[in-house]
Amino acid sequence: MNLSWDERYKGQEYAYGKAPNMFFKEWIKKFEAGSILMPADGEGRNGVYAAKIGWKVTSFDLSAEGRLKALQLAKEKQVFINYLVGDLEQLEFPKESFDAIGLIYAHFEADKKSLIHKKLNTYLKPGGLIIFEAFSKQHIDLYRANPKVGGAMDVDMLFSKEEIMADFENYDIFILEEENIILDEGEYHIGKGSVIRFAGRKPQTPDLPACI
Repeated sequence: MNLSWDERYKGQEYAYGKAPNMFFKEWIKKFEAGSILMPADGEGRNGVYAAKIGWKVTSFDLSAEGRLKALQLAKEKQVFINYLVGDLEQLEFPKESFDAIGLIYAHFEADKKSLIHKKLNTYLKPGGLIIFEAFSKQHIDLYRANPKVGGAMDVDMLFSKEEIMADFENYDIFILEEENIILDEGEYHIGKGSVIRFAGRKPQTPDLPACI
């Protein structure tokens, strides 16, 4: 159990609100619904939204309190999500079993983040989708100026476009940009932030040559 995240999520209010992240909402609607994995889904705002528009959702997070809030939100929205508690070092999923993965402010320890991305890639079907938004390395100065915007204090936990291109190598890129945005998500994402936004498709498995 992660006590700090449990502490954040145990209140009555939703720490980051009930509405989905705007970038996730915009991009998930562009694709035919299938199965989606939602790492670090917190109180479930993004997973529940995906379920509401027809996706089969598997979410996970370190926080048991987050799971309780997510299931409460799913009940409120009259949808079902499969929500597991744990981190990716304990959880295993079948290879190439998801049509999409949503990574929305899924920040990991600096020495693990690329390994986690590459592990997640193995769970994605060829032709599957990644939808990603997280704080960029430039965000650290904005956080220092306004801690209410949230984000990791360790710059090595933050992202660059180059890191995303390396972690999701050879993806067909629909969008990959770094930009400053105004966040208004619950109590803990308020103000100007610098983010990396990425949506891309995993390459299809190459056709094998025909036997002669």
